[in-house]
Amino acid sequence: MTDDSRTAALRARVQALMPRAKADLAELVSFRSVADPRQFPAAECERAAHWVRDAFRAAGLTEAGLYETPDGTSSVVARYPAPPGAPTVLLYCHYDVQPPLDEAAWVTPAWELHERDGRWYGRGAADCKGNLVAHLTALRALREELGGNDFPVGITLVSEGSEEQGGAGLEQFVPRNAELLRADALVIGDCGNFAAGVPTFTQTLRGTVNVLVTLETLSGPLHSGMFGGAAPDAVTALVHLLATLHDERGNTTVDGLTADQVWDGVQYSAGQFRADAGVLDDVALFGDGTISDMLWARPALTVLGMDVPPVVGSAAALQPRARARLNLRIPPGLEPDRALRELTAHLRAHTPWRARLTVETEAVGAPFRSGTGGPARAAMEAALAAAYGRPATTQGQGGSIPLCNVFAETYPDAEIMLVGVEEPACLIHAPNESVDPAEIERIALAEALFLAGYAVARSA
Repeated sequence: MTDDSRTAALRARVQALMPRAKADLAELVSFRSVADPRQFPAAECERAAHWVRDAFRAAGLTEAGLYETPDGTSSVVARYPAPPGAPTVLLYCHYDVQPPLDEAAWVTPAWELHERDGRWYGRGAADCKGNLVAHLTALRALREELGGNDFPVGITLVSEGSEEQGGAGLEQFVPRNAELLRADALVIGDCGNFAAGVPTFTQTLRGTVNVLVTLETLSGPLHSGMFGGAAPDAVTALVHLLATLHDERGNTTVDGLTADQVWDGVQYSAGQFRADAGVLDDVALFGDGTISDMLWARPALTVLGMDVPPVVGSAAALQPRARARLNLRIPPGLEPDRALRELTAHLRAHTPWRARLTVETEAVGAPFRSGTGGPARAAMEAALAAAYGRPATTQGQGGSIPLCNVFAETYPDAEIMLVGVEEPACLIHAPNESVDPAEIERIALAEALFLAGYAVARSA
């Protein structure tokens, strides 16, 4: 079979499976699988896990089961052993989702899949149940095309149950069960394209450093009329300190951290970014680099929250204590421990009026960069180009997926590729999350083509 005829045949298979994909996604969205029993019953995650196990078993991954991870949640592992001499591919996704946040803000119910203006809406429709359905549709299409015969490669499906809650269950499970999950190529289905219809590898993930900063200046509150003007106010001190973390153009300015790196992949136009981010008219964007530089190549400091008196109910008083939660995103090439040291040193050096400073480390995560040039990457590039009708590009992602670093450390010779159905219009983690069904279709086709051709590409 020629490459063109294989593409045409698999394209037809995937297209015919899309009604089933929609029904699958509708059922998955109905599971309120938020991995937090304080918000939703744990049984919802259990129902989702069982559904995923049974669906992939029916799709041909006969060695399917639920594995409890150290954080108490279950991961689905479904396997098809590699034929002699063939490589193994690991397909990753997660079945847990973010809570719906303000359900009143949803145009249609969060836990029901609804089609509107050509998109499918529901919590998890894109992140990550849409990716899960793309994996499933790819396997079904390929198995149908093979007439029910053996897959040409080994396949291991891993679907996590606590990714959205930051659970480290699978991160601890992987190195303890390295042989169970060992693979030559890993397809991380928890990302997406730069825009719908633009095939994209997520090449980098920024790491993260979270700290809690506390400033103390007085033994207690003071009347602002009697003492204001001479007594040091902790809120004012905190505002001064936080202002040193950015310059007048919005660049992050942490002493000791380089902030002039350049992104060499896809370029995000300012107009498109303003629309995607909902930036108000006439409000300037941060930074003096390109949008891609600022998002994916350079450190970015965000003030996540502040403990200061709220406006409503505030008194005419100087405050003795103020606190802020800071998030520093770091690009590949910058070690998180060094970033933490530099940030802490900066805060100490710039604390005004000798206020008492406390810096508490909340979380540290390493950045990630996937490799290029290997046989799996070449096979996936060809598959994406065939599915989308255009070459693939690369982007970064501001968020972190710590599991990628665990995979890289556990399987240092494996190729790791981050792809998926998510794109800016999906509004993942927000009300009215949606997915473009054409993205599910194209990613499923690309994955089926990759699984069909990877073994040949690897042996060439």
